[in-house]
Amino acid sequence: MNGLELSERFYRECGKPMLEEQFSDLLPYLAVGLFGSGSECFGFDDEVSRDHDFEPGFMLLLPGEDVVDRREAFRLERAYAKLPKEFLGFPRSAVAPVGGARHGVIRTAEWFTDKVGSPDGILTVRQWLTVPEHALAEAVNGKLFFDGYGEVTRIRASLSRYPEDIRRKKLAGELLLMAQSGQYNYLRCLKHGETGAAQLAAAAFVKAAMHAAFLLNGVYEPYYKWSFRAMRALPELSLLAETLEVLLTTDNEPETAGSKYDMIEDAAADVIDALVSQGLTKAICGDLEKHAYSVNDGVADGEIRNLHILAAI
Repeated sequence: MNGLELSERFYRECGKPMLEEQFSDLLPYLAVGLFGSGSECFGFDDEVSRDHDFEPGFMLLLPGEDVVDRREAFRLERAYAKLPKEFLGFPRSAVAPVGGARHGVIRTAEWFTDKVGSPDGILTVRQWLTVPEHALAEAVNGKLFFDGYGEVTRIRASLSRYPEDIRRKKLAGELLLMAQSGQYNYLRCLKHGETGAAQLAAAAFVKAAMHAAFLLNGVYEPYYKWSFRAMRALPELSLLAETLEVLLTTDNEPETAGSKYDMIEDAAADVIDALVSQGLTKAICGDLEKHAYSVNDGVADGEIRNLHILAAI
């Protein structure tokens, strides 16, 4: 059983009866679920993940004090604290997790402000360009078990994917970085005898290609340690993960350089195919730099389009 399943069972079997019995008048204003930081919110947790912050628990999200006042919030906190200290053999932690509250009573506006800088999920262009992508992923991952008020559902829906102009701007920047690091600089570094620099170029290419794959799928890339696992589950370009992992984990000796460069070009071709299939580029070539500027030209908003091509990176 993973953490998300454990959380939902804990809510269904312990939390829901408590709320229905003691807080029936507040149910129309509450939301319950599990999302945010932690591998369990992505469904990526395993035995290793249980070394910290793993426990039966759920988020009990409240609207502002004008709807649910402090006194009622305190009553909910006490009732949540009195739920069973152990569930299905898993103990509940008495210590708050590193990074802030992940379970228990939380004000909706405060949680989303802390995560993405907005209490209601409405972001400015600047915020869309600068909020860390893993934070956006954490705002919409996991699962809502109940939302009587509808507020959390609305906020998560508004944050569910990048606006198209923002997606294109970010994608254009990643394509340019792929061109510079992989198609241009990788072999040049090796010709200079700079194997360390060549590995940095390969790593930069992998990072940019991976992000481009998530953008092409309309899915947020999670925190870096889960990127490969999440990429393997993408509807498109999932097979690219294997190529990128080889590029990242193999050396750069002269006898392998040609093979690795061929892999870079193959990865670039796969990304270009996806660009063409989505109608994102008008370029007709294998040069990712030309595709980068073509994608940027497709940004509808003039102010966003005229920002530096790397402004969203």
